[in-house]
Amino acid sequence: MQHTTTATTPATPVTSAPALTLAPKQVVLDFIAALNDRSGQDWERYLAADVIDHNKIIFGEEETPGAAIEGFRQQLAAFSTEAPGDGFHAEQLIAEGDEVVARLRVRGVHTGYHPRMPEPTGRRCDVEQIWIFTVRAGRIAEIRAVSDRLGMFLQLGWDWPTED
Repeated sequence: MQHTTTATTPATPVTSAPALTLAPKQVVLDFIAALNDRSGQDWERYLAADVIDHNKIIFGEEETPGAAIEGFRQQLAAFSTEAPGDGFHAEQLIAEGDEVVARLRVRGVHTGYHPRMPEPTGRRCDVEQIWIFTVRAGRIAEIRAVSDRLGMFLQLGWDWPTED
């Protein structure tokens, strides 16, 4: 069964942390909505302080709990989402227990610097990603993800990386 959802605004008002009563699926939807709001850093409140991101291929953050927060900050700064339809869009969500799988479409323009990416190209990117979130105590504690990296590199005109 396919469930299509586009994250827009959080369903529950958030102050300093998500309510512990939110279901994991709602925590993820609210996190995605917060990622799309570039006016602040509200997305951080959905992540546990010691969140572990198992997807370090591009971000390259340190192997320490909580380092994923800086990885997200750098990625968000590298891509503009000012055009209509840009941003993170939940195409499908599947939840079981404390785990949520999200199939996302991510659209934006490469306009900013990131230490592990080539210089900004000003080119548009539209890729599909699959994220697996583990939610504990109302916050995202772990993230695993795969992304259409080849599609992203081709769209942005980047050279495919070689092994050092």
